[in-house]
Amino acid sequence: MNAPKCNEYDYINFLVAAQKVFSASEAARVHPEGESGAAHDAYTRLLQRIPPDSEVLWAEVEPYIDKSMSMLVIDDTTLDKPYASKMALVSRHWSGKHHAVVQGINLISLVWTSGNRCLPCDFRLYNKVDDGQDKNDHFQTMLRQAKARGFAPSMVAFDSWYSSLPNLKLIRDAGWDWLTRLKSNRQVSLQAGLNQAIADIDIPTIGQVVHLRGYGFIKVFRTVDPHGNADYWATNRLEMTSVDRKVYADRAWLIEDYHRAIKQFTGIQAGQFRLEVSQRNHIGLAIRAFVRLEFYRWKNRLPIFDAKLNIIRQVLRLYLAHPTLVLPSTA
Repeated sequence: MNAPKCNEYDYINFLVAAQKVFSASEAARVHPEGESGAAHDAYTRLLQRIPPDSEVLWAEVEPYIDKSMSMLVIDDTTLDKPYASKMALVSRHWSGKHHAVVQGINLISLVWTSGNRCLPCDFRLYNKVDDGQDKNDHFQTMLRQAKARGFAPSMVAFDSWYSSLPNLKLIRDAGWDWLTRLKSNRQVSLQAGLNQAIADIDIPTIGQVVHLRGYGFIKVFRTVDPHGNADYWATNRLEMTSVDRKVYADRAWLIEDYHRAIKQFTGIQAGQFRLEVSQRNHIGLAIRAFVRLEFYRWKNRLPIFDAKLNIIRQVLRLYLAHPTLVLPSTA
């Protein structure tokens, strides 16, 4: 049997460098020339050959993570697939970008952040039709895995979608603190047996300790966005101040920057693969491409945009030294 002509690092490096077109065909076109030149089929087989899981991602990022510090953040995002009709993993999901239900692949990520770095540690793809797992199942699986890997974060943050009682109790049982947002109709009480919607409680600026039905005492904060919409933040850390809440909330927002970066710079949405294994591997390798871009950003204190642009700048210098698209001589 002949040895494979390309490997996962070839594809990751391609995703790091590519600017507009992210496909197996394009990866083959730009593969270094020589006896081991890879054809389109070589990259197609690669994406069907490697294990479609997040273990290799964890092996890459673990040495650069302090498990006893900083935050874990979990959130999901929708990878747009508006024209996919027979593509695996594609279903209907809410999109914060479009503010509507759209067709795409739902990616659920767990990231570690120290405030100046944001590294993905684990991810899951929503596919309830085949595996029977909903978003909360994936949420709990990733947190149990984080516990098994030795994490002891200062805080676990997540959106209101994941604020169900089983999820809150799972984090409490792990010995961790959590920060989330609650829906305005969530039932809490200031006095035993007198439950009411959280929106009906007068919450001072410093926050208010209340009893969450089915859980226990928590502390809630009310914030108002520039449009006048109220948000209700909650934590099991009863001594948290409003200043602390803002610090943690700002750090939790870094997962949105992560979502934006993987979509803009790694081609994670561009995988045109019908097979589930190929789509999973493309997404997983795109996330690993982000890890390399994120390390460049952190080490050089430059935006990821510059990391991508610097690759093109090097190519432009070579081309300008020896241009090939020139007018023929009229002499």
